[in-house]
Amino acid sequence: MRVCVLFSGGKDSTLAAYEAMKDGHEIACLVSVISKSPESYMFHYPNIRLAKLQAKAMGFKIFTKETEGEKEKELKDLEDILRTVKKDEKIEGVVAGALASKYQNTRIGRVCRKLGLKVITPLWMKDPEERWKSLLGYGFRVLITATACEGLNESWLGIEVKRSNLGRLVALSKKHRFHLGGEGGEFETFVFDGPIFKKKIGIKTAKAEWEYDSGFYIIEKAVLLEK
Repeated sequence: MRVCVLFSGGKDSTLAAYEAMKDGHEIACLVSVISKSPESYMFHYPNIRLAKLQAKAMGFKIFTKETEGEKEKELKDLEDILRTVKKDEKIEGVVAGALASKYQNTRIGRVCRKLGLKVITPLWMKDPEERWKSLLGYGFRVLITATACEGLNESWLGIEVKRSNLGRLVALSKKHRFHLGGEGGEFETFVFDGPIFKKKIGIKTAKAEWEYDSGFYIIEKAVLLEK
């Protein structure tokens, strides 16, 4: 099936794209909705503007659309861009990196049904620890770019999750009862290399911003590098 991928630049949408390709789907393009608000219920916020660089690194065309990030109203922006992509790229389905959020999955499904598009969710309700192991086992490289829960302090910002520290993340999620996939916004991620990357992303400058009990790792300058 010819599909587009709802792409945030994080681990889940990237892994979903890879799994969809493994299942034989043809990825026509990526679609990123760029929220102006960090409080968006639907869309990734940290470093989302680097999605274009990630698309270039992977060799995919990308469609983007800005949204104010207002609850429910942002769905109209998603519908608008998917309607454009369906017309321009002749897609039949949409790949989403939904993990366990019924809120997001239900709304993506509603928009896609309205447009006559099938929804493909390769990661839906899969064990989050196993997803992490698959992600790292495939060779994806992932940074934590935001934290907003008890157990993940400022020291995690900008950290690459590897097999060597995954156990610590798992232990913290059990102790502090946050979702290991970050499904509730407990943390966000950025993928800078992996098996579907033709080039990798090098981070030249970045800064951590922390306030009270949450923070962001802001990538200020990034470039494409040969692998």
